[in-house]
Amino acid sequence: MKSKLNLDPKIVDSARAHAANIAHDMQDFIERHTTVSTERTILRLLGVDGVDDVDNPLPNVVVDQLKEAGALPTGVAYWIGNAIVQTGKTPQEIAEDMAAGKLDITKLDTCSQEEAAEALKPAIKETFAKIDAQKAKRQEYLDRIGEGPEPYLYVIVATGNIYEDVVQAQAAARQGADIIAVIRTTAQSLLDYVPYGPTTEGFGGTYATQENFRIMRKALDEVGEEVGRYIRLCNYSSGMCMPEIAAMGALERLDVMLNDAIYGILFRDINMQRTLVDQFMSRVIIGYCGIIFNSGEDNYLTTDDAYESAHTVTASQFINEQFAVLANIPEEQMGLGHAFEMDPATEDGFLFELAQAIMAREIFPKARLKYMPPTKFMTGNIFRGHVQDALFNLIAIWSGQSLQLLGMLTEAIHTPHMHDRYLSIENAQYIFNNAKHIGEEVEFKKDGIIQKRAQDVLQKADALLAEVEKDGLFSTIEQGKFGGVKRPFDGGHGLEGVCVKGENYFNPFIPLFMDHE
Repeated sequence: MKSKLNLDPKIVDSARAHAANIAHDMQDFIERHTTVSTERTILRLLGVDGVDDVDNPLPNVVVDQLKEAGALPTGVAYWIGNAIVQTGKTPQEIAEDMAAGKLDITKLDTCSQEEAAEALKPAIKETFAKIDAQKAKRQEYLDRIGEGPEPYLYVIVATGNIYEDVVQAQAAARQGADIIAVIRTTAQSLLDYVPYGPTTEGFGGTYATQENFRIMRKALDEVGEEVGRYIRLCNYSSGMCMPEIAAMGALERLDVMLNDAIYGILFRDINMQRTLVDQFMSRVIIGYCGIIFNSGEDNYLTTDDAYESAHTVTASQFINEQFAVLANIPEEQMGLGHAFEMDPATEDGFLFELAQAIMAREIFPKARLKYMPPTKFMTGNIFRGHVQDALFNLIAIWSGQSLQLLGMLTEAIHTPHMHDRYLSIENAQYIFNNAKHIGEEVEFKKDGIIQKRAQDVLQKADALLAEVEKDGLFSTIEQGKFGGVKRPFDGGHGLEGVCVKGENYFNPFIPLFMDHE
């Protein structure tokens, strides 16, 4: 496709090559390390679930005992496989015995790595049967009842009570929403465990638990049958339990997961080593399951200026793309993020926003781009806010975005009411229909404002990526070059949960999840 922005393909190729080198450099670090959350994910995928008598999740109980015994570098896969060989019990029974103080798996006789791996095969087979059944179910729905057109209308529910979320989500689907995102309760990303069971209290959102995923999935399947289109479910695969939540999403058929390689480091102060190891495991799962991941570049513009720092968004999109490539994620599942966050007082701001959005589409032609609405400059004036959202919607249809998180006219006032969502959906449907083919009809003036802006941002992104390649991603984050936020290599939450892999270490799931077309 010829570039309407007259972008230089050599600069695009250069930026992509820098990003690939950055990701490969990080991958060397990732391959040498594991984390408590990655190990808990392996346990969940082996069928370990539930809590002990004081509500500690069993995956935490097992990993904490191994960590205290200094046995974590060998990895839970070996220890559980060995325990199966020595006791004949299932992974769930072994975890329950450990929680009850009846078993210390590090004190058992030991078998070879091959024997331990063999012993895990029945549990692994069972998990893949569940995940494959969920993938087939999604495909069956898409084939039978279909889905809404792109850009998908994406709205949020955030009551704190999963049962109330269900009422609001079903109402939104009837109003025309295609994706329901259940916002996670405030600060859950900093919990180093996943709560268990259904929850009815949360501030600013609802706890992400496997049972809550199951409840909402069932509700959306029911309303999807009613309205005659598949409704996608979104939640967060981020924070301290990033890969665990990806595993839960795989088992409960989530369709979209917020999952960024750098977001947790910058905006939640989670240790960079921990986050980068965990994002690989989470993305390997997401890639296999047909889940679209959303990266969080839009957040850079909440802490940095959208005009001055647009190139950092583009650079991060390239990096997120290359991390996804290493996890074998198809481009169609890459929901690379960006946002309409320019100050409305900027002269020609609409043209700059349009340049940025069309550039993202031209550079990542098959990606499921996720476009975020104006939030930073919402004032509480609902009339102006609705107009800002309308301009955002116009750029979305013009530039061929895929996932459109709808702006709310009451943004910055309160959590949306049902009728706020209705007005936002109506606004988007009106513009998407009225300007449906504008992108195919309009070309841009050679060397005009739009072309020059896109070319300038791309050049700056390429230059930044060259710097990151030279300095390394860790050092770049320490210097505060993304989002204007500096984070130390050994700082933040969760560093104590990172360890170097030992000689007997293996993770049976990564090669199995990676082996897909």
